[in-house]
Amino acid sequence: MSKILSVDYGDARTGIAVSDESRFLSSPVCVISERNTEKLLHKVADKANELAVGLIVVGYPKNMNGTVGERAEKCAEFARRLSEESGIETVLWDERCTTMSASVYMNYTDTRGKKRKQQIDAAAANIILQDYLDFRNNHSRE
Repeated sequence: MSKILSVDYGDARTGIAVSDESRFLSSPVCVISERNTEKLLHKVADKANELAVGLIVVGYPKNMNGTVGERAEKCAEFARRLSEESGIETVLWDERCTTMSASVYMNYTDTRGKKRKQQIDAAAANIILQDYLDFRNNHSRE
């Protein structure tokens, strides 16, 4: 089994997390600060290839009522282009409430100021990936 990378795509900062080889646990990797979409696609694709992942999960921020809004459409387009850029299969994963969960975690760990801003996107990517891994592991026998 190969590792899985997750992406919490943002306009200014994009969080990255990766699974272990067994696809059981996820860990935050980094935050890429990049506003230029072309450069960001290249940086994320490079990170995916550097980490030798076999799948990329991109957070898909649906509206709370389940509809797809402008931000979700932007993430879907990013995922499509990332798959082309990296040559790695990319899937979308519903990420409703992950940034809020990451914020709660940052409060719990008393992470504040500039450090919080730098870590919250990687924490959100980690939550997205762990949710995805848990779902896969709990539904693989059905």
